[in-house]
Amino acid sequence: MENVLIGKDAILNLRMGITFPDDQAPEVQPEPVENGQSLTDQVIAATGPKAHPRLAQIMPSLVRHLHEFAREVNLTVPEWMAAVDMLNECGQISNDRRNETQLLCDILGLESLVDEITSNLLASSNAGTPSAVLGPFYRHNAPLLPNGSSIVKNLTPKTPWYSQAIADSAYITGRVLSTDGKPIHGAIVDIWLAAPNGLYEQQDDSQTDMNLRGRFETDQDGRFAFYALRPTSYPIPFDGPAGRFLTLLDRDPNRPGHIHFIVSAPQHRALTTQIFDDRDKYLTEDAVFAVKDELVVKFLPRKGDPKARWYLEYDFVLGREN
Repeated sequence: MENVLIGKDAILNLRMGITFPDDQAPEVQPEPVENGQSLTDQVIAATGPKAHPRLAQIMPSLVRHLHEFAREVNLTVPEWMAAVDMLNECGQISNDRRNETQLLCDILGLESLVDEITSNLLASSNAGTPSAVLGPFYRHNAPLLPNGSSIVKNLTPKTPWYSQAIADSAYITGRVLSTDGKPIHGAIVDIWLAAPNGLYEQQDDSQTDMNLRGRFETDQDGRFAFYALRPTSYPIPFDGPAGRFLTLLDRDPNRPGHIHFIVSAPQHRALTTQIFDDRDKYLTEDAVFAVKDELVVKFLPRKGDPKARWYLEYDFVLGREN
C-alpha cells in the first residue's frame, strides 16, 4: 500500500487533507480508467462564444490535461479533497508578506518553467541577463536608499547571527546596461535576501521591518552600490503545506544562498532574477530549480573597508521593450 496516498501514513498524518481507514484503501494501483471522456468533451464545449480570447485558447488544453491526469492515476475523491484542502490552506496563510501558493508552484518547478517560457517569448536577443523566479517573499515598496547605503539594519553584538553577518559582510556594486552596452541612468535595482539564520525579515520577529531589503537608483554611469551580506542557504519553510508536501515527496528542501533582484528602467523590460554564491553546496540541488550557470557569482576578499570583508561586481543587462 505504500504507493497509495490514502492510507494512515500519507496525507492526513501531515495535515494535508482527508484520508480513510487502511482497510478501504486498494492494495494495488489498478489500471487507469477509460471513462469520463464524454464529460471532458462537455466541459470543453461549455465555453461560450464571448469568452476571453486567451481563456478560450488555453482552457480546452487545461481541461484535457487535468481530466487525463485524473484518469491516468485513478484519482479518488479523498485524494482530490486532500489537494483541495492543501490549496485552500495555501491561500489562507498567504498575505502581502508571504505567498504560499507561489511557493508550491516553485517546488513543482512551475514558476521556473513559466519564467523560462516568458523569457524566450519576450527576448529579442540572448544578450540580456537571465531571469529567475520571484519567490514567495517579495515585498513591495522597500526603502529607496542612496547608493553606498547598507541594507543590514540594527546589527548589534546581541543579534544571534552577528558573528556570521560580520564574516559575510559584503560590498556589492555593478551597472545596469542596455543590450547595446550603454549604461542606463535612473534604473531601479530592488534587492532582498534572507538573514544568516535563513529567514526573511517577515518570517522573523527579531528582525527590523524591511531588513535586508532596499531599492537603489543608478547614477549617470548606470552604477549602483550597497552593503549587504553574502547569502546563506536555507530550507523552504515547513510551517505550511508546501513544506509538508516536500516531506511527502522525500525531497531535499534546501535553497542555495541567493540574492533576489528586480531591475527596471523606462523603455526596457523589467528583469526579475537571482544571483547565487558559488561557495554554496546546494547549487545543484535547488528545491525550486532556479539556478542558472550565468547567475552563479564569485565574491572576492575586500581589504581596506571596515564595513565589508567581501566584494562583488555584477552587471545587469536589460532588453528593450518590443
